[in-house]
Amino acid sequence: MKDLLRPDLTFRLTGRLWVESADDRFIGIGRLELLRQIQQHGSISKAAQEMGMSYKRAWDLVSSLNAQSARPLVLTQTGGKRGGGTVVTPEGEALIAEFESLQARFQAFLAAEAVRLF
Repeated sequence: MKDLLRPDLTFRLTGRLWVESADDRFIGIGRLELLRQIQQHGSISKAAQEMGMSYKRAWDLVSSLNAQSARPLVLTQTGGKRGGGTVVTPEGEALIAEFESLQARFQAFLAAEAVRLF
């Protein structure tokens, strides 16, 4: 491909990675970031606000994640003496770690291919 590209231009190889079922996207960069924000803030509302996303959109994404998972990835507790909150479960933490690892391998693949192509 190197001989097909104009030498006065800089090229890069990019891509996005996600896991999806026939019905819906399961995990991608956006959902990963939402899970990280929920971990950090203990709240879907605060996570959504941090990402510039509506609460409804964040709630829909969490519902989709939980619906497609064998066990809940995010648990919510409403009101009460301690005021409620949201936690990422151990399964959710495992998903975060696995997808981050998959992302790192994908980025390494893109970097290697870019060297080969350009």
